Amino acid sequence: MPRMKFDLLHNDPNSQARAGVVHTDHGAIETPIFMPVGTLATVKGLHQNELKDVVNPDIILANTYHLYLRPGTEILEKAGGVHKFMNWDRPVLTDSGGYQVYSLSANRKIKEAGVKFKSHIDGSYHFFTPESAMDIQRTIGADIIMAFDECTPYPCDYNYARRSMHMTHRWLKRCIDHFHNTPSKYGYNQTLFPIVQGSTYKDLRAQSAEFIANADQPGNAIGGLSVGEPAEEMYAMTEVVTAILPKDKPRYLMGVGTPINLLENVALGVDMFDCVMPTRNARNGMIFTVNGTMNVKNKKWADDFSPLDEHGTAWVDQYYSKAYVRHLFTVNEMLGKQICTLHNLTFYLWLMREARKHILAGDFRTWKDKMVKQMDNRL
Repeated sequence: MPRMKFDLLHNDPNSQARAGVVHTDHGAIETPIFMPVGTLATVKGLHQNELKDVVNPDIILANTYHLYLRPGTEILEKAGGVHKFMNWDRPVLTDSGGYQVYSLSANRKIKEAGVKFKSHIDGSYHFFTPESAMDIQRTIGADIIMAFDECTPYPCDYNYARRSMHMTHRWLKRCIDHFHNTPSKYGYNQTLFPIVQGSTYKDLRAQSAEFIANADQPGNAIGGLSVGEPAEEMYAMTEVVTAILPKDKPRYLMGVGTPINLLENVALGVDMFDCVMPTRNARNGMIFTVNGTMNVKNKKWADDFSPLDEHGTAWVDQYYSKAYVRHLFTVNEMLGKQICTLHNLTFYLWLMREARKHILAGDFRTWKDKMVKQMDNRL
């Protein structure tokens, strides 16, 4: 089947920001784009119709490790893949489980052959290899699947980062070989993205970016960032990598981040993002707005009957007051978490689409600098 196609439409004249379109068999993805995280084939707190009609993302993300454990590949295959299982007809990207190599550090053992995991659910043991990660993602049925890698922690010893990077590169070769020797199960095209590693060392990042670029896959990802390093380090590593990765392929920065992080990385040439922050923070009463970040649980909002977000574009922003949403959190009603989730994801997608408009208009840099300053506030 034909490979996924990326059309680069416009470059911002005053930064590295780009506007493009990724074409998949489940639809087009206009970049820059934020992908809501649906770890277990659901974006927490939202119905699929709310996700599609209000947030309106071109693509969402699911997680291989978690879907492998529950409901399992047998159920997903019987369903006809994750799209049919969750009734979602737009593109899906799956994280291969490499992040769990990092996040489940107390419950895993890494070897050249792969990674032995101890399930966080029942303590049972499982073994992931580059080959099995490809097979599982084939069965899940994602449009874009990620190579199996090791995400190093921060801070990370240079020698460890170097050894880990080279192992990730060797795993990538195995992923590519296996991926290209196995068919899609459901009759549509699937695409493999390699992942750049190298921790916060510029020479390692450059070396990894060269290796990944030479792998000549349809798109590329940047991993191992947003794991505790200062934002300046993240931007420095991203800048090194985007200068090397091919311009005619989409670039995906994994696990990033705040609205400000997104805009600064768009300016460095990143096209795709995902992060649990908008949904996780929403469940804790924190919402992002054009004027800064607001904790709706604060007592100062108890008698504030103005709209949740006067400038928001989600229907909940004008429909509910700050006082009412605060009340919902005070009495632990789930509706408060749902309202804030819908707001935050709609805001993230609005921000990316505004960025795209300004890239196409040629004034992204000026708009971005204004927005970053405006959003860097606590309300």
